[in-house]
Formats: sequence, structure tokens, C-alpha cells
Amino acid sequence: MSDLTSFPDPVHVTRPLLPDLYEVEEMLESIWQSGVLTNNGKMARRLEYELGRYLNVGYLSLFSNGTAALQIACKVSGLTGEVITTPFTFAATVHSLAWCDLRPVFCDIGDSDMNIDPDRIERLVTPHTSAIMPVHVFGCPCRTDEISKIAEKYGLKVIYDAAHAFGVQVNGKSIGSFGDISMFSFHATKVYHTVEGGALTYVSQDLKERADLLRNFGIHGGGYSDEPGTNAKLNEIQAAVGLLVLKLADMEIRKRKALTLFYRDMLSVLPGLRLNCDMEGVTHNYSYFVIRVDGKEFGLSRDELCEKLKEYNIFTRKYFYPLCSQFKCYSSLPSSNPENLPAACKVAEEVLALPLYGGLKEDDVEKICRIIIHLHTVNRS
Repeated sequence: MSDLTSFPDPVHVTRPLLPDLYEVEEMLESIWQSGVLTNNGKMARRLEYELGRYLNVGYLSLFSNGTAALQIACKVSGLTGEVITTPFTFAATVHSLAWCDLRPVFCDIGDSDMNIDPDRIERLVTPHTSAIMPVHVFGCPCRTDEISKIAEKYGLKVIYDAAHAFGVQVNGKSIGSFGDISMFSFHATKVYHTVEGGALTYVSQDLKERADLLRNFGIHGGGYSDEPGTNAKLNEIQAAVGLLVLKLADMEIRKRKALTLFYRDMLSVLPGLRLNCDMEGVTHNYSYFVIRVDGKEFGLSRDELCEKLKEYNIFTRKYFYPLCSQFKCYSSLPSSNPENLPAACKVAEEVLALPLYGGLKEDDVEKICRIIIHLHTVNRS
């Protein structure tokens, strides 16, 4: 394909997976007939069961969004003081800690997997540390065994932010089975979604029962509340959409995998680009296709490439940029000092997420790649 003209319509970094509208209407009719729109109705209970089976976890709860789910995870875990986490993540990870009156302590990341670096965690543990909150960045699993050993040594809780990792497995084990609690985001931009929503998976039924109370104001039988809760329930309409999207999830992942392999085949020859690769023993969900741009070798910086692609109606994302440690609300923390986070600072200047979703055509991916190759060629000459 030699056509290097702009796309007639914007090509965004992602698009939501939409179920058949007729099926949605049938679900809505069922909800209308029931007269139940929220408060742990039939659709929500059914979705919890189906997701528990799909993710192969023992205990799962649904929430109105992943952020509220993370906040409740902190509450049911009894966290206090400091929590070690990564600066290379979406704002919700760190904001959830702050909203629970916890102090984030930023740990640098690995250069290859872009996840929190276990080799740097232990030196950050203090008498005030109560937990570690790692993130499976772009759906790539953290070094869970090493994190678990550190947590056991110091008596720390481990809450995984698995927002990107729906359906991921490590040596046949669900990503939701690691740590004490894992959080999944079901925002519309994710591989699997409920329009807005989230879930927690747990190692024990006690954690689920307490989280289920807290998502409903903390109210139990008789209308009493033993501790302050919040309103974080997933409603019936979103649960119904989630049930329909779940039927499409495997197909969506297969399509994303095929497009990912196509991207890799075309772009792997370019100097100055590092591509995300599959990890041994990991069943990936291909939630994002991420490149890292070395400006000197490629001929354009990450920011320049991002702007050039917009001229062709291709909209990418500098993900995650800026670092959470650079936010005004956290920049004064000692752990936010850039000298402590060299890998994270470097990666945040290089990463660019290219368009990837099941509805994207292979011809579109080929054209995106040829445009990137063209931009490299003209800027290296």
C-alpha cells in the first residue's frame, strides 16, 4: 500500500467494544419488566458469577468503577501510613491511596517490563509501610513471586492494580489470584467493559463480604451500619451490557492479537523503536500496542511523532505521561525526586500507544505503519 494520505476519519487509540443493539434492547426489556435498576439486582448477581468463572477466581465483587473499587480495597485491607507504588500508572492508582489518607511512596520501574521494580521495593519499606500496590502495566504481569516474598518478610498487604489485565494468565493461573486483592477496571476503553465499572478479586470470602457491605454504604441487615461505607454499586443496565460484552471478549482479544502481530511484523525493522513483546508463560490480552521511541535513532522524538501522526488523522496517546510523581499534589514527596526514579522518567518520555481495537482493519494498521516508516525515513535523511 503506497497511500500515505491522511485518514478521512480520525483513527483513535481505542474504541469501545459494542454488543448488538438488538440484544441490548432485549436486556433492557427484561430489566424494565423486573422493575429493578440497581441494588445488587439479578443482572449484577449473574455478572458476578459469570466473571468469577471467566477469570477463574474464587471471590469477586462488582463496583461502579475501578477507582471506587481500589478505595474499598484499601479500606477492607486496613491499610495505614505508607503504601509503596509505581509512578508510572494512571492517576486513579495513586489518587485512591490519597483519598484513603495513605501516603504514596514511589518506587522506580523496570526498564523492560515498565512495572514496579521489586529490586527497589525493599529499601523503601519503613515502620510506616502497610502495603505494596503494584500495577500490571499494559496488562503485562509484575514479578509477583518477588513481590510476594517482600510482602511476607515485612508483613505487608499486596493490592494489585490489574486495570489493564482482564483475562491475563501466568502459567495458567489467573492474574486475579495474586496478592491479597486485585482490581480490574471495566471502563469503556478496556478490552472488557461494562460502560463504567470495576471489580475486586480476593483471597478470602471475608474480604468480599466486607467489601460488599462498604459498596452499599456499609449497611447490613436491619438497616444498621458498623462503619462508614460509600455508594459504589454497579447498576443493572451496566451489568446487562457487561454480560453481552463478556460473550465477545475472547473474539476481541483474538482480533487484537492478530493486529498486534501485524504491527510487530511491520515495525520491528525500524531503528529507534522498541515494541512490547509477549512474555514467556503469559496469556496476554493485548490491551494496548505500545512503542518506545528513541529520538536520536528514530529521527523524531516521541512527542514529535505523536504530533506528526495527528496530521494524518491518527491519534495516539503518551501513556503514562506525566508521571504521577510529577503531579503538583505529589511532587513534594521525597520519593517523587526524579533522581530516585530514573527509569520511570526515561520511559515516560518514550512511550506511545498506537491505535488498537478489534474493529480496526488490518489495512488501517498497515497504513499507520507505512506512515511511521515514512516519517522515520524523511527525518533520518
